[in-house]
Amino acid sequence: MNWIEAVGHFGAFLTSVTFIPQVYKVWKTRSVGDLSLTMMLIVLLSTLVWLTYAFALMLWPVIIANSIVCILSLLLIYFKVAFAKK
Repeated sequence: MNWIEAVGHFGAFLTSVTFIPQVYKVWKTRSVGDLSLTMMLIVLLSTLVWLTYAFALMLWPVIIANSIVCILSLLLIYFKVAFAKK
């Protein structure tokens, strides 16, 4: 692995972990009032577009990172709906 690939993998790792603190906080507190559903839907759409691109070119760091972000985004969207105040 050359240094460019290492940078790509490191960037993919950082992208992958960006939503973990938010998912954990929402799961623990069951508080979703400040979580923007619109933003989460945009993030989900963005990751789906990136996944389409990455699979077309078989860019594994991008595939891995966006797959993880997609799952975390879906979790946040689920929490937003499930934990919303009635």
